[in-house]
Amino acid sequence: MRTLSQEGARDLGTHEHADVTLDCIAMGRSMPAWEAGDHGAIRKTLATSVDRLANAGAEFFVCPDNTAHMALESDGDDLALPGLHIAEIPDSDERRLIDDIIFTELCEGVFTAASRQRYLDIINRLQGLGCDAVALVCTEIPLLVTPDVSPLPTLDSTRLVAAAAHQVANGARPFPTWYGGAID
Repeated sequence: MRTLSQEGARDLGTHEHADVTLDCIAMGRSMPAWEAGDHGAIRKTLATSVDRLANAGAEFFVCPDNTAHMALESDGDDLALPGLHIAEIPDSDERRLIDDIIFTELCEGVFTAASRQRYLDIINRLQGLGCDAVALVCTEIPLLVTPDVSPLPTLDSTRLVAAAAHQVANGARPFPTWYGGAID
């Protein structure tokens, strides 16, 4: 919200930004499905949130959570609103490690040097493959991996998607067309 407000102020003037409707379903509702790897059930929970946003008058949705996008991309009916999409970068073993740290530590407010180092090891490996920046695609990761410790420039997806949402809401970016499901 802070970034969306800042983007609005920069483009539209002091204290101006697009209207925002927020819906945040407690993660506990979908944790059993996450633990079971049931992306369809998670998608149904997320669809409830999108439905509520649509009923509140929202024109599109934003989900700044890379892991949730795995569920949003699973098979299912179109969602009630189009959404902005974010992408994935690490390999499957690294994604499992990242998810484990997110769910068992970061979501609980635990930020350890060991976990930071694991993330930095992944970033270093990506750098060795020619990556020139790293996307931090979970709201808590930028609290663990800050620009001053990352060997690569960081892209904070929460702030980037907020900036994109501002641009869509104000006509500076095309309206999204993704209604969930696989990205071509």
